[in-house]
Amino acid sequence: MMQEDRRGQLDDFLQSVEKRALKIAEFAVSDRDEALDLVQNSMIKLVQRYAAKNPEEWTLLFYRILQNEIKDWKRKARVRGWFGFQDSQTHKLVERSVYAEPEQPLQQADISDKIHAAIARLPPRQQQVFLLRNWEGLDIKQTAKVMGCSSGSVKTHYSRALSFLQDCLAGEEL
Repeated sequence: MMQEDRRGQLDDFLQSVEKRALKIAEFAVSDRDEALDLVQNSMIKLVQRYAAKNPEEWTLLFYRILQNEIKDWKRKARVRGWFGFQDSQTHKLVERSVYAEPEQPLQQADISDKIHAAIARLPPRQQQVFLLRNWEGLDIKQTAKVMGCSSGSVKTHYSRALSFLQDCLAGEEL
């Protein structure tokens, strides 16, 4: 009974992080299929190595594993000589909705494209810190643990990311 409860908790946890983790990986590698593989590998490693850990530790462990998977992917890509970066190949889903004005979905999609493009242009460490802090809601210490760096480094990367994004999006109607 205890194992089934733990398995259910782990399934719930993995479902709760799946979409956000995929987006983080997509920004990092600019390829949805590769991002799916990285997230899946991270989930498998979490289950294999840390399923018995306290569920409160899973979030930091999972994102640390994902960060390592992303770093390994980039390292292998450089060795193969094709780097893996393609300008603004961010996948977007535009849902059909009913709006009072027909232009509204296009305007919102345009704003979303601009934000995604700006995030995609961030240097990798700044991008990951920004996404972990804003999308995952991790605090500075948790982000530092996930990224394997100091709290000061997280603060610096986050500040630079915010500054860059503000400059990129200045004057845009958001």
